[in-house]
Amino acid sequence: MHLEPFFGHLRAIEVSTQLVTSYVDHRQQEGAENATINRELAALKRMFSLARQSTPPKINAAPYIAMLKETNVRTGFLENRQHDKLAAECAKIGLWMRAIFEVGVTFGWRHEELLALRVSQINLLAGTIRLEPGTTKNDQGREVSMTLPVKALLSQCVHGKTSDDYVFTRDDGKPVRDFRGAWDAACEAAKVPGLLFHDLRRTAARNLRRAGVAEGVIMKIGGWKTRSVFERYAIVSQTDIRDAMTSLQAKQQSDNAEAAAQQKSAASEEKEFGQSSGTIGPNMPENSATEQRRSGAVVLPN
Repeated sequence: MHLEPFFGHLRAIEVSTQLVTSYVDHRQQEGAENATINRELAALKRMFSLARQSTPPKINAAPYIAMLKETNVRTGFLENRQHDKLAAECAKIGLWMRAIFEVGVTFGWRHEELLALRVSQINLLAGTIRLEPGTTKNDQGREVSMTLPVKALLSQCVHGKTSDDYVFTRDDGKPVRDFRGAWDAACEAAKVPGLLFHDLRRTAARNLRRAGVAEGVIMKIGGWKTRSVFERYAIVSQTDIRDAMTSLQAKQQSDNAEAAAQQKSAASEEKEFGQSSGTIGPNMPENSATEQRRSGAVVLPN
């Protein structure tokens, strides 16, 4: 932890806004990203908050701690054409890796939520997966229905295990604790280097939205509390934008064709109405028609 070496020798009253600014400068010189520094500042703010909430309070005031602007928000997606290739590379590593990938890209669950899954949370008869309250990042439980690929893979993962066993285990039976190396290797072989497992969360949200699933339902599936994910994760991709413009163009062409048809129909009706009401017919000389009007005669259509 970077906070302790910098602030650990100080009393709380000695921590000022200026000192926090110096800490930020120090971390930036070390090459830390703004998002990383913000997580550290959030921990520092939490310390002061807990100190003030104590009975009696351990501090009378807390310094103002400004958060940095984060500009390193990822916008990567796993495109549909890349799915099968990456799935094949994951399968080469093992059943557990293939299954983790499929569940992640389908539901957008975090890797820590997946690695904590126990066999008792998989109901093959009902076709559901249940995340218990307290085991997720927001501490809320979730239950989803499995797709056929997910069910087929998880059926193999839980075969022969007891209810307390972990779902995802390696060939030697040990639970999977960390798979970053295996994931990076699979992505490299599938020609999607640099793809993070967390990018599957964004991909799952986009795929569900493309399938017509309401945003509120997507939030419940993936465990998002607010819809800010659809803004912060930049769910709309270039493909979505192109599709939107194609739809807009088709709608405009349809509207223009309908307007032209209505205009043609209106012109035709006006022509027929003019002939039947005694106006100059197309084959009637203008002078003859004028004389008949003056004499009170009715001009009949030809």
